[in-house]
Amino acid sequence: MKNTLWHRVLRLLPQPGASQGLSRSSYVRAKRLLTLRINFRRVMVDIVLITAGVFSAAFGLEGFLLPNGFLDGGATGIALLTARLSGLPFPVLLVLINLPFLAIAFKLAGRGFALRAMASILALALVTSFVDFPDITRDKLLVSAFGGFFLGAGIGLAVRGGSVLDGTEVLALAVGRRIGISIGDVVMVINVIIFGVAAWTIDLETAMYAMITYLAASKTLDLVVEGIEEYTGVTIISPHHAEIRHMIANEMGRGLTVYSGKRGFTAGAGAHEVDILYCVLTRLEVGRFLTEVEKIDPNAFITMSPVNDVRGGILRKRRAH
Repeated sequence: MKNTLWHRVLRLLPQPGASQGLSRSSYVRAKRLLTLRINFRRVMVDIVLITAGVFSAAFGLEGFLLPNGFLDGGATGIALLTARLSGLPFPVLLVLINLPFLAIAFKLAGRGFALRAMASILALALVTSFVDFPDITRDKLLVSAFGGFFLGAGIGLAVRGGSVLDGTEVLALAVGRRIGISIGDVVMVINVIIFGVAAWTIDLETAMYAMITYLAASKTLDLVVEGIEEYTGVTIISPHHAEIRHMIANEMGRGLTVYSGKRGFTAGAGAHEVDILYCVLTRLEVGRFLTEVEKIDPNAFITMSPVNDVRGGILRKRRAH
């Protein structure tokens, strides 16, 4: 496999000078080919993850929750509760209720993310409308547990693909920034309101099973996204640190810190000076960040760790003028 196009491209990237017998145009063509390959791979992975998430969430809804009149939290729970009280179609309500959240996503995360989220929610509405899933069980405990499991797995897979199937977290992000509390606290307050309305308008038992569904969904979502917190701290060590720094600051609109460090001794190489980059990203930005870094330096050393809370700095994307 040494003669594959991929290996030839990798050999071209680190040495774009005449000393390797390569013209500048050859280097540029090779880098463009690598960029196209990385972008295509990322898009395909995102499509697979979002599609799997849509069908998992639809199975949880159609196979467990909807046939038994069960509820969940978030925007999906609001749609389920409204459908049960009004008799209106759930897919239509799912889209309508998520529209305000998508408008907030457009303002906070940009047009690309908002359009991707809209497409994912529309896909979920279409699948629940036109794809028939078997009615698995009538046992209330199994319905609440496994309905929440498949719904949470679907939402988690969509998040891994850079999208969302429920707009509540977007609202929680906007509210949390204004009043200074965590996203988890805002989501909890929203769901307490939903469960309270369910207990008042339907019955207490339905609200209690809805809590079980929500807990199963939230824990499964955390498992699928590997427990990634709201923010992720990223450290990058690369000989191409200047290009990566430019990408973070100018393309992603994020602040970063540059440390002056020294590489340790490795086999056949001594210590030498190096700039170490550190930045903080939201979990929805990590996939794009890794893709952009791979375009610049596929061999960059990157470490990531969860960050529970952040104050100050540049965390919002700069608006284009």
